[in-house]
Amino acid sequence: MTSNGRRVVLYIDSLKLGGAERVTLTWAQWLQSAGWQPLLLTRKPRSWDFYPIPVGVIRVVEPADADWMQTLGALAFPFRIRRLRHWLQQERVDLAIGITSLPAIKLLFACRGLGVPCVVSERNFPPLKRIGPIWSALRRLSYPWAALHLVQTRAVGQWLTQHLHARRQLLLPNPVQWPLPAFHPQLDPEQWLAAAGVRSDDPVLLAVGTKAEQKGFDRLVRWFGELAPRHPRLQLVIVGLDEQPYHGRDQQADLLAGLRDQPELRFRLHFPGRVGNLAAWYARSQIFVLSSRYEGFPNVLLEAMAAGCCCVAADCPQGPADLVDNGVNGVLMPLETEDQTWVEQLDRLLRERASRVRFGAAATGVRERYAPTRLRRSLMEALEPLLSNPMDGRGG
Repeated sequence: MTSNGRRVVLYIDSLKLGGAERVTLTWAQWLQSAGWQPLLLTRKPRSWDFYPIPVGVIRVVEPADADWMQTLGALAFPFRIRRLRHWLQQERVDLAIGITSLPAIKLLFACRGLGVPCVVSERNFPPLKRIGPIWSALRRLSYPWAALHLVQTRAVGQWLTQHLHARRQLLLPNPVQWPLPAFHPQLDPEQWLAAAGVRSDDPVLLAVGTKAEQKGFDRLVRWFGELAPRHPRLQLVIVGLDEQPYHGRDQQADLLAGLRDQPELRFRLHFPGRVGNLAAWYARSQIFVLSSRYEGFPNVLLEAMAAGCCCVAADCPQGPADLVDNGVNGVLMPLETEDQTWVEQLDRLLRERASRVRFGAAATGVRERYAPTRLRRSLMEALEPLLSNPMDGRGG
C-alpha cells in the first residue's frame, strides 16, 4: 500500500527505554516504508531519547508550557489542546495516532472537528494502570471518538468495549524482530559481570524493566533470597533500572534493601542499567523471569522467547498467557502463586538443564507467530479506510 506522502503524527510522552516506545518507532518505520511521512511527537525533550530514530521519520518535541500555563496547572488543559490543535493544522496532518493514555486523550480532543482521524493505542491494562480521576473522566468522554483502537490483547479490547464504549478495534499484538536489533549503549555481559566478580559459568536469573513495582522486582528479590543458599554461585541481573530516581524513589536502593537480612547477597544482585544489546544478555542467562504484577503486552518476554530463553512468567493481566503455553514453551505461574512455589519452580529449572533447553527451543516459535510482516500488513490495511471514508473517525 502507498499513501502518496500523507502525513501521520505518532504522539507519545517520551522515547525513553520501554516497550511502548519501541513499538512506536516500529510503527513509524512501517508507515514510512509504506509511503507515509511520519512525525514523531513527544512531550519530553530529545534528551530523554534512548532509541535511534528511523531514517525518514521527523522528530518533533511539543513546546514547553509558558510560565503562565505552568501557573494554571491542570486548568491550562484547554490551552494545551488548542496549541496541539494549531500544530496539527499547521503541519497538515492527515492521521493522528496517540500512544498511551494521556497522549491519546490529548490528541482526541485536539482532533475533534478537524477532520483528522485519531487512532488510540493503550499500552497497559487500564484497570491496573491508574491515571487519576480527572484523566479517567476525560478518557471516558473521549475514547468513543477514536476512529480505531489498537489493542494488544483480547482482554484489553473487551475492557475498553465494556467500560469506555471503544468498539472500533484492531487486535494488534507487538511484533518481534529477529535477530533482535542492537544499538548504543552496548555492554558485553561477560565483561561487565566479570568486573563485578561473576564467573563465566555462574548461573544467571535475568529480568528486564524500568518500573520496579509494576515488574514485581521486589518479589523477584525475595525469591532470589530463598534460592541463593541452594545455589551458591547464582546471580540475579536486573537490566533497565538505572540510578535515576523514579517517581522520587531510588529503585535500586529499594531492591537492595530487600536483602538487608542477607547482606552477603547484595554483591550477587546486579544492575547493568540500560543496554542496547539485550540479545547478548538473554543469551547469558539460564532463566528469564517475568515477575510482573500487570502488563499491557510484555515485549521483554516476547524478545526473551525469541532469543530462546527458558522463560518463567507470572500469569498477570495481560499478555503472558498469550505468549506462554505452560509446560510447552515455558512456565506460566498463576498470579497469586505463593513465594515458596515460585522458589521451588525456579530451583527445579536451575537443576534441570534438559528442561531449560526444551522450553527455550520451543519458545523461539514466537519469531514466526509475531513476525513483523504479517502484523504490518494488518495495521496498514486497517488505517487506509480511515482516510478513504470521510465520515469515519473524523472527530465530529
